[in-house]
Amino acid sequence: MNPRPTAPLRIGIVGAGANTRQRHIPGFQAISGVELVGVVNRSPESTARVAADFQIPRQFPNWQALVSDPAIDAVMIGTWPNLHAEVTCAALAAGKHVLCEARMARNLAEARLMQAAAIANPDRVAMLVPSPLGLLVDLEIQQLLHDHFIGELRELVVIGADDQFHDYSKLLHWRQDAQISGLNVLTLGILHETVLRWVPQPTRLYAQTQTFEPFRPNPSGPGNLPVTVPDSVQILTQLPGGARGIYHFSGIDLHGPGKQIHFYGSSGTIKILFGASEKVLIGRTGDPQMRELVIPPEKQRGWRVEAEFVAAIRGQEPVRRTDFASGVRYMEFTEAVARSAATGIAISLPLE
Repeated sequence: MNPRPTAPLRIGIVGAGANTRQRHIPGFQAISGVELVGVVNRSPESTARVAADFQIPRQFPNWQALVSDPAIDAVMIGTWPNLHAEVTCAALAAGKHVLCEARMARNLAEARLMQAAAIANPDRVAMLVPSPLGLLVDLEIQQLLHDHFIGELRELVVIGADDQFHDYSKLLHWRQDAQISGLNVLTLGILHETVLRWVPQPTRLYAQTQTFEPFRPNPSGPGNLPVTVPDSVQILTQLPGGARGIYHFSGIDLHGPGKQIHFYGSSGTIKILFGASEKVLIGRTGDPQMRELVIPPEKQRGWRVEAEFVAAIRGQEPVRRTDFASGVRYMEFTEAVARSAATGIAISLPLE
């Protein structure tokens, strides 16, 4: 049974990286009736630091001990993707609710294992940390598309191109290591998850990838290590109804355009620009130029991941951003991109 709304909800933290420290821990600590009772990080020293910084009373020697502890009701998983499936499945089997950091898993097979574990434990809440992109403008974009502001969708353009990996002298990042990150490439998953809030999954795609610098300095010792995740991705997609999509991702584009999503239709255009703030530009046939859309405060939405997770556990609202089924959809797209790039052929969706 779920804890009563008046009973303390006791949460354990597995993995306390930057996002967990900046968002999740403070978010949970701001909710009445929620207690962060335990934490385990990658080393005893980092576990102790997190516990001291946030006054978390218990330190666990490993994640297995934390997820099996009967004093914990729910688990927040903030590890790298290589542990998401294993920890999630174990936590659900142990009767815990689960909030797992994005990306969902390293590949579609792991994502489907997580979804199966959630289905097998229907009285447990299983939720993924959503893409933060587009949360502010989500309702307004949905309304514009529902009202046919752009007419018939003809082209979708998704851009995530910057210079985060342009400096080849920097240490190999974990996102460049397929053993840790899996098939997740740059911001492909996070932007495609955002796109899926507004348009359906493509029915077909063709992708190509490239790694322009195959080695980076070893972060834990001498010498260099191979880069096993591409730093450049281009994708062509076909959407239901015939619209076409173009995706461009890069980590080596000096002065690149950053993150953007464009909808081009038969009678209008919507451009969403992501940066320090989210900006929406709109224009229709006959307009001399595009204009910035002013979204009234009552239509703006923001980050409420921890509150939504707790409310779902308490039976007060469903999981809207993001359930495991939605995660499997963006992992399926990621998997299809990798298959197409590896084989040089177009891939149909959904995957068998």
